[in-house]
Amino acid sequence: FCERSQQMILYNKKFYSVSDVDKYYELTKGKVPQYRILYEQGIKSAILAPISESGNLLGVLEIVSNKPRLLNSVNANKLVDVMPYIVTAVKRSKAEEGNLIEAIIQQECTAIHPSVNWKFKKEAKLFLKNNVLGNQVSFGKITFNEVYPLYGQIDIKGSSEARNQATKQDLELQLNAAKKIIENAFLSESLPVYEQIMFQINSYLKELEENFQVDSEQQISAFFRNEIASLFEHLLKGNKFASEINNYFAALDKRNKVLYKHRKKYDDTVTLINKQMACLLDCKQEEAQQMYPHFFERFKTDGVEHNMYIGESITKENGFNLIYLYNLRLWQLQVMCEMENAFYLSQKDLPIALDVASMILVFSTPLSISFRMDEKRFDVDGTYNARYKVVKKRVDKAYIKGTKKRITEKGKITIVYSQKQDEIEYL
Repeated sequence: FCERSQQMILYNKKFYSVSDVDKYYELTKGKVPQYRILYEQGIKSAILAPISESGNLLGVLEIVSNKPRLLNSVNANKLVDVMPYIVTAVKRSKAEEGNLIEAIIQQECTAIHPSVNWKFKKEAKLFLKNNVLGNQVSFGKITFNEVYPLYGQIDIKGSSEARNQATKQDLELQLNAAKKIIENAFLSESLPVYEQIMFQINSYLKELEENFQVDSEQQISAFFRNEIASLFEHLLKGNKFASEINNYFAALDKRNKVLYKHRKKYDDTVTLINKQMACLLDCKQEEAQQMYPHFFERFKTDGVEHNMYIGESITKENGFNLIYLYNLRLWQLQVMCEMENAFYLSQKDLPIALDVASMILVFSTPLSISFRMDEKRFDVDGTYNARYKVVKKRVDKAYIKGTKKRITEKGKITIVYSQKQDEIEYL
């Protein structure tokens, strides 16, 4: 738009017509933007009409012709009769787009599983009804009673040790690279500050070798940022050791400004394992829902863990029987085996060699779960049921009694139970 057309359409909310595009293009020598754009598209006449309601601009209607003078300010007045219908259509289109965006957000970004969606709809309708009647009520609590939990995880074995090792390797490489440049600088110019920095580097290298601590990574990274980087930039200004220093900076991660070689391999490996395991579990879960509807959720950590809840209160209409619980337990065991096998088949293709360990927690007592509005997720309800959550969070860290061996072990599936009948069932 030029200033005049912009004022008419965007602010005055009036139509703007160009009856002969070629004529106005030649008169203005193509300098006025709307004439130039229309001319380049082969358009000969046009009407641009604002679509607005209550002073708010919703859009601009463009009507164009390949014939000059066919569209003009006279026939533009006919738009007055049809514009209300166009406004209505645009409003409906915008509302539909808004609903579609909300639906995508609901589908992709919230924790409401299809098996429990009916309960949320029921409460939402009740909430809406009370609002219409003028009753001030809060959204009802979403609770499912007497449901049986199933929990399983396929965890990366020794993930903390593997990441620490990758971190040590990266830090050692970067320290040695910096040390080499500073040694050359000291040979060129024997300043005490170079000796001090070399002493600090040697101290860090010794610390990495003998006593790697939780905060070692942060300390050494800060040393690189605050001392090494500023020193190297100073040397570059004097055009000293430019090639070596540029190679040093080129090897660093652009975002973190540290060497990120072995850690990247570790992170990429964990991402690939999680993606593969989660994908397999999601595909199999669709089959399990066909057998009998139940609640399902999974999480990616250093591995993949999943929660399932099955019971009459979730299914709404189908008659629940314990045979469905036994069937889901058998399904879970089969899928965990498949996930283990899939991992070991693809292990050779991973950036670094990692192992996994699987575990299933058997809990035979039904419990209650509620949707926590603040966290937007389901969790066990009440202090009595909280023991299940405590056990679930800590059991994979447990040791076999009288030994220093963890209960989870690579190449095996650990099944944790508390009743003899559970042991018989799984055997």
